[in-house]
Amino acid sequence: RFGLYTDLTVMENIDFYADLYGVSPAERRTRLERLFHFSNLGPFKGRLAGALSGGMKQKLALSCALIHMPKILLLDEPTFGVDPISRRDLWLIVHEMVHEGVTVVVSTAYMDEAERFDRVALLHQGKLLALDTPAALQRALHGELLHIEVEPVRAAQALLVRHPRVRRVALFGDRLHVTVESAVSDRPVIEAVLRDGGLTPHTLAAAPATMEDVFIERMTG
Repeated sequence: RFGLYTDLTVMENIDFYADLYGVSPAERRTRLERLFHFSNLGPFKGRLAGALSGGMKQKLALSCALIHMPKILLLDEPTFGVDPISRRDLWLIVHEMVHEGVTVVVSTAYMDEAERFDRVALLHQGKLLALDTPAALQRALHGELLHIEVEPVRAAQALLVRHPRVRRVALFGDRLHVTVESAVSDRPVIEAVLRDGGLTPHTLAAAPATMEDVFIERMTG
């Protein structure tokens, strides 16, 4: 649930939290200017918090948390249900705070967001699967990846998952990420398997590992 006061305006919520943390008027003016610049909440400072969109509510909550410049900021899935533009704005605010020395700990189910972080802990069913930088985790992925676009994609998945040269097949929407020992030597083999099965791939190319690939391997390996 939204954790701020829905019957207070944007400005009243921010002022309330600034008062709680003893932010001086001078500091408040400077920080408000910066927060409004990043969050675009300035034109809505007189609007009731309960009347804001989901993305604006998240930006208001973040602004209230940052008005006193905490040393550590904990964010629990801050962009869940937030539109793409608001997601971008939220991360601009967060990265600016990190640049100024704030430590931010984030939980997220979006692996594309995890790729932005300095260090990532992969958790599954309460167990720590891995802890390292995104780049190190991606480099540690066993094998190489082939990105395949083919129709019907599930038929292609069924063909490839049984092949001895394939280590793993992951479905990503309308495409497949296929893990093989060598993208160069195994690509012709994979293409032949698909064509023998009556399928013509639109795209079949080597691709860098994403955090989703890393998570799937760690979770199923």
